[in-house]
Amino acid sequence: MSNTQTPENTTMSASAAARMELMPTTVASSGIKGVSLLRLMHLASPALPIGAFAYSQGLEQAIKLSWVKDEASAAAWILGLLAHGLGRLDLPILARFYQAFASDDHGAAQGWSDFLFASRGSLELQAEERHLGTALARVLDGLGVIGARAWMAAPHVTYAAMFALAALSWDIPLPAAATGYAFAWTEAQVAAATRLCPLGQQAAQRILSQSFLIIDQTVTGALALPDEDVGAGAPAQAIASALHETLYSRLCRS
Repeated sequence: MSNTQTPENTTMSASAAARMELMPTTVASSGIKGVSLLRLMHLASPALPIGAFAYSQGLEQAIKLSWVKDEASAAAWILGLLAHGLGRLDLPILARFYQAFASDDHGAAQGWSDFLFASRGSLELQAEERHLGTALARVLDGLGVIGARAWMAAPHVTYAAMFALAALSWDIPLPAAATGYAFAWTEAQVAAATRLCPLGQQAAQRILSQSFLIIDQTVTGALALPDEDVGAGAPAQAIASALHETLYSRLCRS
């Protein structure tokens, strides 16, 4: 964190604060439609050329260790990380990125990016964060998103920061953006489990279906989380990711 600007002591301008107060708190009330909805679908698409398919976030090692071996254990791993990991770390920080970019507070955005990067529990997870953040910044710069280029060489660029920048630039309401982010993460994890477990297609679709209510509830809670409660630990994921660094014959990069 910067000695002069930290996420905890950053305040928004009056106009930015008023703008955030007027924002809907749920996807149902956000009224996203038309081009903004299509932009969100584009941003959350697995076809976005950032290489997210190459990472399992420790899941490959968890399968190797038989921690995850079937539909039930895959659902427990993925949905547990969704509710207790993303819901208390990525998603509330995504909201703070959105606020920071809305108020042109680059110090706050960088501070939260540093915090999120430091919260990754292994070198692999940090390398994944940097790669996805840099790749998304490059895509956004190519699409004309103002501010993306400055992040391309940032040592602690994060995927959530660039996702929030795109969402704000494309008039995607925060609740919808957070929901899209959570679904994209869940879909990527289910896809990894399908390749690695192996998990049947019907089982994969059941896990995705189970995630919908959890995503909705998790987003609502995450957007209301105060600064002092932001943070999450996932020891099993960190251990699996660290062990994965020496796993022989890997299919995934994390």
